Amino acid sequence: MKISKVLHRQEWRIKVEFKYDPAVSNQLKQIEGARWSRTMKAWHLPYTKEAFAMLKDLFPDVSFNPIQKTETVDTRKITANVHQESQIVNEKNSATREVIPKSPNTLKNIISIDITESRIYIKMPKNDADIQFIRSFKYAAWDNIHFCWAVPNFRNNVERITDYFEQKQAVVTVHASTGLSTKSEKPEFSQNEILILNDSNRTLKLFFSYNKDLIKDLKKIPYCHWNNDSGAWTIPYSEKFLEEVRQIAVAYSLQTVFQEKIKAKIKPRTTKYDIENYRKCPDEYIAKLRELRYSEHTISTYKNMFEEFLNYYSEIQPENITDKMIIDFLRYLVNDRNISGSYQNQSINAIKFYYERVLGNQRKTYFIERPRKEKYLPEVLSEAEVIKIFRATENIKHKALLMTIYSAGLRISEAANLKIKDVDSGRMQIRIEQGKGKKDRYTLLSNKTLEILRKYVAEHKPQEWLFEGEPGRPYSTRTIQTILHKSVEKVGIKKRITVHTLRHSFATHLLEAGTDLRYIQSLLGHNSSKTTEIYTHITTKGFDQIQSPLDKLEI
Repeated sequence: MKISKVLHRQEWRIKVEFKYDPAVSNQLKQIEGARWSRTMKAWHLPYTKEAFAMLKDLFPDVSFNPIQKTETVDTRKITANVHQESQIVNEKNSATREVIPKSPNTLKNIISIDITESRIYIKMPKNDADIQFIRSFKYAAWDNIHFCWAVPNFRNNVERITDYFEQKQAVVTVHASTGLSTKSEKPEFSQNEILILNDSNRTLKLFFSYNKDLIKDLKKIPYCHWNNDSGAWTIPYSEKFLEEVRQIAVAYSLQTVFQEKIKAKIKPRTTKYDIENYRKCPDEYIAKLRELRYSEHTISTYKNMFEEFLNYYSEIQPENITDKMIIDFLRYLVNDRNISGSYQNQSINAIKFYYERVLGNQRKTYFIERPRKEKYLPEVLSEAEVIKIFRATENIKHKALLMTIYSAGLRISEAANLKIKDVDSGRMQIRIEQGKGKKDRYTLLSNKTLEILRKYVAEHKPQEWLFEGEPGRPYSTRTIQTILHKSVEKVGIKKRITVHTLRHSFATHLLEAGTDLRYIQSLLGHNSSKTTEIYTHITTKGFDQIQSPLDKLEI
């Protein structure tokens, strides 16, 4: 067993390293304040004489390792970073009431309050009285991203919080607006109508005069929630949900007005062909991703996003890019490129990965209002539409590929990486090896799929991969997408169809046939049953038994 002194989340701790042993873990739990860190993958204790003495009593042979690990941060660097961030805040016309003390030993006792346009972030030592005070604020919650308490910035919350912590010498920093807010102006609507706005074919925004009972009924629709950015109630785009809104409107004697708004297209990012001295992603960045067993898809995504960031500041070394410059880059993504909320989140994560995991710096906090993840209902094909697509696919290899994806509920990457040995005709199963989340699973092998696979294999004679592209290599995902799009165009289906739509259709059709959700969850490889439950909101089974209340009115 080895112990070392580390700085973990702005607090000095004793890191305890040993080979896994449940008995040792149970003994460590006896020490007050002992915690397991998933980041360090080790136990850590309070950096106190009492904790150290108890550790020595339990494990007399323990050895002290003075070398600080990757989680340990150079205290001089911490102090420098603190002053650098303070200068950035001043450059942004922000106000700092007090300066963080220079001594790193006081970091664990610092109370810092960061005030943004919409949130107040409070980092403080654990104290029951202080926590109770924070919880007294409406909508106060622990923020897992910034590892601190977050309180909405409205009314007099700033004054109350700063007054409370004034005697405790809290460091208060007011951050200027990042310019990343996506708030939009409300469209016009009258008091006797519900305005339904479709601006993406993925979510519907509902605008209406405040009515407590009406809101209560709308909230019964799955994934209905208030979106503060647009100032509207939102629901996933679905004909089923749209009809429910119309029925609710009739019950409250309101008219429904449906409008469609075309959003600006996302501008493509700059590539190596657009810039003369294009900077590539550092080798150590990719090596760290591989070391942590990230999937090839995630590695490719992070690599492309980090390269976009590097080439935005092509004249500056990554180590010299400040927090202010990072926020300016994110502002460029939102305002100039019109990127989606998920793209923005991925970009932030790709940048943080470099500074925190590759360089081993202290966990950085960027006070950026991350977009709320929208709940979308996936597009689904009817059984008749699936038949049309298969009949329109004449090439036997292409037909076998699409039928395999639909009949087994495969992701596009899983289909591309299928090997001949993965098809078990004896047990009528297909083995998915190392699918999403590095998980293996078995799924269905349809009799009709097996029949066409045998014809395809006899004709094309693949060697290792079930669907080969270039000799000795699996099919590319881009080719699979092209195959499906050509078949969809032939039959004239207007829905927004992707290869993943076949997987959603597989799950929905199983559910409509009476298959238990637990089996569907297993076939799809979902961790949580909540992910699978989304298909209960898509199915239209039983709709023919429901009568609209309008049909009962004598008009």
